[in-house]
Amino acid sequence: MKKLLIPFTIIAFFLSSCDVTSIDDDINKNPNLPSDADPTQLIANAMLWLPALGSAPSSGYNSTPQGEYNAQYLSQTIYVDGSLYQEGATSFYWFYQEPLINLQTAIDNSTLDNQIAVAKILKAYFIWHMTDRWGDIPYSEALMGADQFTPVYDTQESIYNSLFALLKEAKDEINTGSSLRSDVIYEGNMEQWITFSNTVRLLMALRLSEVNPQLAQQEFNAALNDGVMTSNDDSFIFEHLANEDNESFWYDQVVRTSRDWWALSEGLVSLMKPVNDPRLSFYGDLPQGNETEYIGLPFGTPEEGIDPNDYSLLGSDMYEQDAPVYLVTYAQVLFAKAEAAARGWIGEDAESNYNAAIENSLLQWTGSSAEASSFIAQPEIAYDSANSIERISEQRYVHLFLHGFEAWAEYRRTGYPANMVSPLGRDVPLRQSYTSDEALNNTENYQQAVDRQFGGENNLYGRLWWDVE
Repeated sequence: MKKLLIPFTIIAFFLSSCDVTSIDDDINKNPNLPSDADPTQLIANAMLWLPALGSAPSSGYNSTPQGEYNAQYLSQTIYVDGSLYQEGATSFYWFYQEPLINLQTAIDNSTLDNQIAVAKILKAYFIWHMTDRWGDIPYSEALMGADQFTPVYDTQESIYNSLFALLKEAKDEINTGSSLRSDVIYEGNMEQWITFSNTVRLLMALRLSEVNPQLAQQEFNAALNDGVMTSNDDSFIFEHLANEDNESFWYDQVVRTSRDWWALSEGLVSLMKPVNDPRLSFYGDLPQGNETEYIGLPFGTPEEGIDPNDYSLLGSDMYEQDAPVYLVTYAQVLFAKAEAAARGWIGEDAESNYNAAIENSLLQWTGSSAEASSFIAQPEIAYDSANSIERISEQRYVHLFLHGFEAWAEYRRTGYPANMVSPLGRDVPLRQSYTSDEALNNTENYQQAVDRQFGGENNLYGRLWWDVE
């Protein structure tokens, strides 16, 4: 009997002398895995997804550079069907599941003005990119977690109005007397975050030129008066690193996997080669089988018989391991001001802004603007007031190389460049289709959005709100 009493006595001692609650708390806490997310790291993580806006996500979801195909910058030398505008849905889930939920969590939980403001600016930038690809998307009821699994689709018009307001609100919240930690874009320079916010508003306003010119002019001037980018140093650029942890998408594709899959398109080369565009030698390489002239591959050429050595493949400068991704640039601001002046929205000179845009584009891409004057003096390049929108749009298109989604949006808005082709009768898409998962998971709201915008057809050729025929 004594042998049985001893264990029970020992157990009773421990139960009476220990704080069971504190033991539970301690053993459930991993000091290396905090339960509360740090807004600083959430914002930094969201920034790491920015290159996906310029090419393709580097960690899954959609590994093809769809933007480059939609803008017809690059022609595939192999597996050509993948670039030929096949009907099929493209998921926007990763935006919500990765950068946007991180940014929204930072907005909801941070107590620091600059963290909240930058998170709002980045949120607006991501959402703008998304709505210009898909049209109406979940916005006002999105990012609510378990509180809302089936968000409504907001109209693109309402999203634009909300983003104008969000960007204004964010720039007013910025405290230029303090900085922002872990800022891989502007290294904590809050003045540049203000100019970036205003610049996004400026470019968004221009997108409305055909659907609502009055609002477009109003918002354009408001952004311009608040202060936009004034030099290439202000450009919004994601800098990759010369290591595998944060390397360029194109380096991974061309160097690591040895894929000579992408040549400059014939359409792009036809705009650049006849005028000896200094950027061409950076955008592409001379063909290995003909090292005397640049040769573009017609977009959508059947791959049978294609020898990549006969064409100008993507330039080695473009796939350096630490190659930057130019997302919003000073030259874009100048092209936008040139167009606004040509439309009579602002009192500035269209030609001066156009010339400055080309000069700064050359500086951005080649490191020098020494050839700018002679390049611009050519009749095919010089500003032409009789065809101002076409001339501005063509040069903006050349400048936006490898930012295919932005170039594609501008093509849909303006119709330029006018040399886009329709391989196998497939025209350049007008949007990306919603994923079929939404038809199952968010049926009612999905169907309302498709009916409201596209007459019930979820395909590549429904026109967005601002894309006026």
